[in-house]
Amino acid sequence: MIAIIRIRGKVKIKKDIEETFNRLKLKRKFSCVVFSEPTPEQLGMLKKIRDLVAYGEISKGTYDELMKARGKKTKTFFRLHPPRGGINTKEHFPKGVLGNHKEKINELVKRML
Repeated sequence: MIAIIRIRGKVKIKKDIEETFNRLKLKRKFSCVVFSEPTPEQLGMLKKIRDLVAYGEISKGTYDELMKARGKKTKTFFRLHPPRGGINTKEHFPKGVLGNHKEKINELVKRML
């Protein structure tokens, strides 16, 4: 499963990037989408916005916690809190929070519940 969390807001975002966010249901800052089997189209959209989001492989346990805290039924869209302890939103992973976190995305999601 892949989790994508929008980190950047709406200011100074190009129109085609904003359209990609809308298609992925990432309309607000700190919103999250989880795809169990991402399609090639979704992976292409992720490639387009990878400099504005945090993403990575989410574990089943973290997904269950996310569903318990934020979700109802089999929802794939979640609104999260800003992370406890703060984040560096200007730099890429490992110094900042943007980009591919691989397995470390679980820690970020747990800080945002």
